[in-house]
Amino acid sequence: MTSTDSPRHVIVIGGGPAGLMAAERLAQAGVRVDVYDAMASVGRKFLLAGKGGLNLTHSEARPDFDSRYFERQPAVAAWLDRFDGDALRAWAQDLGVETFVGTSGRVFPKTLKAAPLLRAWLSRLRGQGVYFHMRHRWHGWTDDGQLRFTSPDGERLDRADAVVLALGGASWPQLGSDGAWVPLLTGAGAEVAPLRPANCGFDLGPRRPDAPADAAPGWSPFFVEKFAGQPIKPVALSAEGIDGRRFARQGEFVVTASGIEGSLVYAASALLRETIAQRGEALIHLDLLPGREADWVAEQVAYPRGSRSLSSHLKSRLNIDGLKAGLLHEVLSKEEYADPVILARTLKALPLRLRAPRPVAEVISTAGGVRLEALDEQLMLKARPGVFIAGEMLDWEAPTGGYLLTAAMASGRVAGDGAAAYVA
Repeated sequence: MTSTDSPRHVIVIGGGPAGLMAAERLAQAGVRVDVYDAMASVGRKFLLAGKGGLNLTHSEARPDFDSRYFERQPAVAAWLDRFDGDALRAWAQDLGVETFVGTSGRVFPKTLKAAPLLRAWLSRLRGQGVYFHMRHRWHGWTDDGQLRFTSPDGERLDRADAVVLALGGASWPQLGSDGAWVPLLTGAGAEVAPLRPANCGFDLGPRRPDAPADAAPGWSPFFVEKFAGQPIKPVALSAEGIDGRRFARQGEFVVTASGIEGSLVYAASALLRETIAQRGEALIHLDLLPGREADWVAEQVAYPRGSRSLSSHLKSRLNIDGLKAGLLHEVLSKEEYADPVILARTLKALPLRLRAPRPVAEVISTAGGVRLEALDEQLMLKARPGVFIAGEMLDWEAPTGGYLLTAAMASGRVAGDGAAAYVA
């Protein structure tokens, strides 16, 4: 008997990586699978994420890999026991997609592109009997338990022995992840933590830490015109959270018209978001010369400069110019800039106040979602047996670098296997 002939039937709602992985596991178990998605094609966000090079996973060894999932580490580690980074690379290899490890430890397809992998995956799923229904938006359940969809042909009802929900969070709603499922699941008795920005940029508060409360936030107009969109590297970012947790890492990020964003900022975003939520702001410090000791920097700043301007002196002795020099002028007064002690200290710990994360609709991912405590170990809703949840809908988060995609697909595997066992 093929999966299309099976009397057991499971509906997967959401055609992202988590949903497709659940569909694959169900089809391999001999279950008839229908995938519904509100968009015209599946994997929209997956394809967008791969535009600059699809970061599949990370080569970091466990348990360091597991630590990237913050307080949800124990739960996510259990998913990764079923499907970790090495398993994901083997899975891609089985689809005919070779991978390689980049200098940062991130893992990419050799082509760097997402489309070939997605095409191969969909071809295999269709060969396994998985059927796709596009432009079908889910609207919950009828009183007798049928699933309600709107489609180009009007309302459609369908019934299954189980359902896997993998509808994403609320980031990039134009690609299908709009969080519209939240009231549907809370109405069904699920506990849902509010969706919050994750892997996000931040808007700047007043530039000077000692500025009055009513000071205007953000960069100066001159700084925005000259530097918005430019990367700053190398730089180290440090911050301390409300619970004493510290973040300190070197990398790079980008100056935006309203604040900062980029990989280094995303890595600190969970701590910064929670600090802002409780304190109203987050204070970070930037080390503009992360490869140099503070004493050496102080010596170079104080070195006699003769007739040269201070700007020329900083450029020749410390290679500080352009964006990094502009940052100094943003946070220091003329008097402070001319003081070698204050200037040297600021080069190693330039303070910036952040007042808000960017809106959920434009961030890379979201935190919050269906609380894991509301699910069993197979990711089935305790309040609604037969309903399984996977992917970004769940209450967990991770930094970029392949950690998000790996855990999302791992959760899809767990939910798919759980649904297959349930209908069996």
